[in-house]
Amino acid sequence: MDRQAWIAIVLSVLGLIAWQVYTLQHPTPRLPATAAASASPTTTATASSTANGATPAATASATPPNEPAATPAPAPVAFTEKTTALRNADLELLLTNRGGGIAEAVLPHHKNEANQPLKLNARSDVPIGAIMDKPADPQLAEFTIVPAAAGTVQFERALPKGVTLRKKFTLPAPPNQKDNYVAQMEVDFQNRGAAPYTNPGYFVALGSAAPIHRNDMPNYTRLTWCINGKAKYTDVSWFDAQFYPLIGKEKRPAKEYFDEAVANAEWLGVSNQFFVTLITPLDTQATRAWATRFEAGKNEKGKTEYGIEGAMGLPGFELKPGETKTLKFQLYVGPKLYHRLAELTHDEAEIMDFGLWKLVSEALLNAMNLIHGFVGNYAIAILILTAIIKLILWPLQTKANKSMRRMSALAPKMQELKEKFKDDPTKMNAEVMKLYKDYGVNPVSGCLPMMIQVPIFFGLFTMLRQAVELRNASFLWVHDLSQPDTVAYLPGIGWPINILPLIMAATNLWLIRITPKSGDATQQKVMMFMPLIFVVFCYNFAAALSLYYTTQNLFTILQLYQNRNQPMPKLEKVNRPAKRKGNRR
Repeated sequence: MDRQAWIAIVLSVLGLIAWQVYTLQHPTPRLPATAAASASPTTTATASSTANGATPAATASATPPNEPAATPAPAPVAFTEKTTALRNADLELLLTNRGGGIAEAVLPHHKNEANQPLKLNARSDVPIGAIMDKPADPQLAEFTIVPAAAGTVQFERALPKGVTLRKKFTLPAPPNQKDNYVAQMEVDFQNRGAAPYTNPGYFVALGSAAPIHRNDMPNYTRLTWCINGKAKYTDVSWFDAQFYPLIGKEKRPAKEYFDEAVANAEWLGVSNQFFVTLITPLDTQATRAWATRFEAGKNEKGKTEYGIEGAMGLPGFELKPGETKTLKFQLYVGPKLYHRLAELTHDEAEIMDFGLWKLVSEALLNAMNLIHGFVGNYAIAILILTAIIKLILWPLQTKANKSMRRMSALAPKMQELKEKFKDDPTKMNAEVMKLYKDYGVNPVSGCLPMMIQVPIFFGLFTMLRQAVELRNASFLWVHDLSQPDTVAYLPGIGWPINILPLIMAATNLWLIRITPKSGDATQQKVMMFMPLIFVVFCYNFAAALSLYYTTQNLFTILQLYQNRNQPMPKLEKVNRPAKRKGNRR
């Protein structure tokens, strides 16, 4: 393969890598149709008391400049918070009479960094499922916990004009032996008054999401919604001031609230890298997506980490005297398990956001989980998956190795042509291509296995970013395959020492050293940079990716040694049949 072709291939790979990194760190900001201004907010203190010690995510409200100022609603009378619980083997919901919603969700089979059961929505002061007129200024009034059937928690509250609001939470009968993270919420508006009741529209709280690990990617702390089977999102970086690339000119100032019309949205959710709270209205469709962010703490470098709190807007309705409006909601509160989300019926699996590599990512994730079902260890499952992929590509790689050996044998003849036509590059390229044709060598065939590996690599990279199955999965010195395998830090500068990416780089260098040389010096120099590129790409990523790539390199090295033991190909010109002349009429 000539120099220009190799440069084009390497630049394409580098472009893919750069694009992945850029989109990871700079997601496209979505400007809201109506966004609340962040300047000069009018603060309103929350009046309801809390019993769980949760820190309010946002206690300030702002009047958007394009909306007339409204008279603030009176703050609810302070009351004592009461809680009750619903639980199954996988999920425990702590429900509160403050707003009649889920104060927090406990996942007993998933641990935080302190090795304690993981809690979702614990950082928010707004319960999941709370109904609000203005999410920026939630008025969480007291509900009464009323007697209900076993496995059900029911709340009730009297609204003005003789309207009664009832809310019922249940955990459906488990369809599986595990991974039961689905709950149901039923809401009744009953008009017991003598006049019609008009609801202009309202919001249902989604709760909050925040990073749970020091290495969690902040752009996965986001508000997501789905329209026509396509997921869209905004993450915590949207609230920062936006600037035009390169020139640095400010595009828009920082925002406090995100508020966008989302006509006919199937569901909305808030999520971090591995866990999600997702609400699907079963009788209607959402009309607005609302979010704000809050400070969730500092990471080990002292940088502020942010969480996000969201709400879905729902359309208004009218009730005649004696009528009841019943709305049902499906709640998924738990890990981003693709196989479980795919069982739901409203495109909930789109929360995974696999993007361009969706088909590859889904296939790899399903294959990894299938293998894990037999071996019971995710590291071994990755090793077996790598072996299967390598065996599938083995014939193609063998053919590519033979082609590279033939090109290596042609190197002296190619060098002669380069010397002979060094002053005429066009003629030299033509003669080189004629040389390939005469000896039946395809210069592209050596690159084909590498090109096939590109979608596999990026599909695996995309999948592993959210593979909650790998959390706390260990292998040798690796304690968590979903995180870098840091064993120590360099004193003074605090740089992490990650072993698997370094082993991966060593196997890359070994592979390059034993790969047959084509005689193109530029190609060889470019290939020497590949280990450095992949180390930079994988160094602070999930250890599972380095484990896969290291194993793949070792299989390729084994195959190269096996091919090297075969006789060196002989250079023989290909006999091509002479073209037949057509009969003249």
